[in-house]
Amino acid sequence: MTNEIVLLKLGGSLITDKDKPYTPRLDKLAELASEIKAAMEANPHLQLILGHGSGSFGHVAAKKHGTRDGVHTREQWHGFAEVRFQAAELNRFVMESLIQAGIPAISFPPSSSMISDNRRVTHHNVLAIRKAMGVRLLPVIYGDVAFDEALGGTILSTEDVFKFLVEQFSPSRILLAGIEAGVWEDFPARTKLVKQIQAADYEAMRSGIKGSASTDVTGGMKAKVEEMLALIQTNRHLTAQIFSAEENGFLARALQGENVGTLLTA
Repeated sequence: MTNEIVLLKLGGSLITDKDKPYTPRLDKLAELASEIKAAMEANPHLQLILGHGSGSFGHVAAKKHGTRDGVHTREQWHGFAEVRFQAAELNRFVMESLIQAGIPAISFPPSSSMISDNRRVTHHNVLAIRKAMGVRLLPVIYGDVAFDEALGGTILSTEDVFKFLVEQFSPSRILLAGIEAGVWEDFPARTKLVKQIQAADYEAMRSGIKGSASTDVTGGMKAKVEEMLALIQTNRHLTAQIFSAEENGFLARALQGENVGTLLTA
């Protein structure tokens, strides 16, 4: 049996209090790490690449400095460094929770290894991630600043990085764990949860899907859905799932292959 590669993102809204700057949800991080550990032990053929958002760490500083839109002035470069520092601070909490759960994880900050062009990753030392996976270490990436050929500097969301990793690793699934139960047809009313979206059917429900209720400089829900569908259309073996991991056990169920939110398919 061959290994299944899965890209898993823990959303910033899930692992931080996005409305309280620089506030990690430490109990939630410990719970999620425990579920990841259990899923990896239950299925030794599951190979994860873990990503996480920046939540109330990176997004606050990024909005203040406009970093995602480009970095050119001395003041903006100071902001670039601040966003990088805050993103790394949150990553430290994530890594601590993984190590304490007994998961041998290693962090790959995009700011030190990726170059982009209009937020499209054009260079990355992907061999280091391959080496880590080859010895059963869990690679961890996250939303971070990056030097950009067109913009000077920018912010790469976890989804931006995942786009590049899909090309490199051909995963079968992308799992986006957040606090929303999935994709709502009528956000913010939240009465009509969409269980599955095929790329061809998306346009008909597009108007009901909104952005994010909190500060999110990388676009919120609608951007995530459209990014995932675009990826799926060019990688038709790929599926993506958007779901809530707020309730204990939902992350483990999603890792096992169950649709606990909204499944996106070709």
